[in-house]
Amino acid sequence: MQLFKNAAFTKLFLANFASQLGTVVGNMAFAFYLLDRFGSQPYYATVAELMYSLPTLAVFLFVGVLADRLDRKRIAANSDWIRAGLTLLLLLAVHWNWLVPAFVVLFIRSAVSKFFAPAEMSLLQGIMNEEQYVQAAGLNQTVMGLFMLFGMGLGAGAYHYFGIEGAVTIDGISFLASGALIALCRFAPEVRQPNGKVRIRDLSMRLIVADFRQGFTYIRKHKLLFAIIAGFFLFGIVNGVFAVLPIFTMKYKLSPEHYQSYSALITVFLGIGFLLGSAAGAPLIKRFTKVRVLIAGLLLSGALTLALGMTSNVWLYLSLVLAVGAVLAPVNVVLGGWIPELVEASSMGRVSAWIEPLMMMGQSLALGLVALAFPAVVSVTMLYTIVGVCILAAGGYYWIALPALSRKQEAVAGA
Repeated sequence: MQLFKNAAFTKLFLANFASQLGTVVGNMAFAFYLLDRFGSQPYYATVAELMYSLPTLAVFLFVGVLADRLDRKRIAANSDWIRAGLTLLLLLAVHWNWLVPAFVVLFIRSAVSKFFAPAEMSLLQGIMNEEQYVQAAGLNQTVMGLFMLFGMGLGAGAYHYFGIEGAVTIDGISFLASGALIALCRFAPEVRQPNGKVRIRDLSMRLIVADFRQGFTYIRKHKLLFAIIAGFFLFGIVNGVFAVLPIFTMKYKLSPEHYQSYSALITVFLGIGFLLGSAAGAPLIKRFTKVRVLIAGLLLSGALTLALGMTSNVWLYLSLVLAVGAVLAPVNVVLGGWIPELVEASSMGRVSAWIEPLMMMGQSLALGLVALAFPAVVSVTMLYTIVGVCILAAGGYYWIALPALSRKQEAVAGA
């Protein structure tokens, strides 16, 4: 593949892979740990997911501005290394079964991780040309499919064979490896700091707030970009519910006695679907355009999600999960390749700084409601209904907003 001839891309790709591998193993193992020790209190698993999403609302003002102003390479590498150090504290907390300190460490570690994505995304944008964005987005979806295919199984295996402490240790080692790979990358100065050389002591709160506002102004001025990003709040709600829904489905509805095995199978089937959909993403976009693939994918996946909530057969459920993965992967390829096309390199951090909080606001809201309402008020089936309606709403919104704006953008680009 042409992308891997670029040494910097290869190292960044492997760094992101290592970071995701440890995160998936650690998070899945921690979820199993909570459900094993506190099976009668499922809200603990939901609270853990909140510790992954809520920190965005605490640091969103800074992450994008720093990625555009400071050295992006140092931000990404230091984010990995700081998380590795915090993992040692998490290891102590789980060793002594200190649940509240463990949640605090998860919160801080997640806050640090939020600085990684804008910096890494901006570095990637700087070392690729525009024709490679969709190809890179498809590759990222393939990796996501692999993690879905093996992630929960790896987490369950690590928890079963090494215990929660062993799984957390794997988590920490992955961050060390990721940081080392990023440190070995070589980037041009204009990729690392496209807005000129700035030191952290040169930044003031007034400048940070002004830059953050500038990110919103940039999005607002580009109507197509604004329309795309506006739908991300609904995606956040979907992500929030789905963060805990597969495990809850097996433990409290379909297979309480074998929920760990079937929960792992969910990610296997979803991963297979993502791999199939990722392979088809670029050809579908070339054949039918980004707008059509995005809208059709959302509407179809929304209908499939509603069907997931109505099934009571494990294998039919898993088959539908595979179909959902195959349909959603091209949607993610569209979004992952389209946004870098619309955003200048010097503003990528500030734009991505608005995407993450919008999604995490929806995700945190959804997780909070699940923690309060499940299972006393809402059932597993009702949660699927909520998710399906949100996906259909996003598809309907894009159906109304995007076609005309996309044609106008293409006309401007052609001119």
